[in-house]
Amino acid sequence: MKSGVVVGAAIVRAGKLLAQQRAWPADADGKWELPGGRVEAGESDVDGLARECAEELGVAVTVGARVGADVDLPGGKVLRIYAAGLADDGEEPRAVEHRALRWLDVSELDGLDWLPADRILLPDLRALLTGR
Repeated sequence: MKSGVVVGAAIVRAGKLLAQQRAWPADADGKWELPGGRVEAGESDVDGLARECAEELGVAVTVGARVGADVDLPGGKVLRIYAAGLADDGEEPRAVEHRALRWLDVSELDGLDWLPADRILLPDLRALLTGR
């Protein structure tokens, strides 16, 4: 059931991971997450993730392999994370729908107030950044 899939992009550039800070809703305000969103009917995970990154960041991405396992979300949804890169490495992502963006090295991952589902994936994100 594709309507129950939320996809996220672990965008890595120069050994750093891109995170974005939520501005809404109130219970998520100020928390950090990976870029992404809901897969719409008729979309593949990859197409949905590319669309969401274009909407949220104003950039095109290339989507790679899965990172970690599915994370259960409220309402029977699941979160799936994919490794990604900027299609044009010279293009800078913008916080179109979020409060802020930040490039993080592996030592900074634990220092942010992540949304719970993204926090579950921190070991997998750490492994992605360190190549382990």
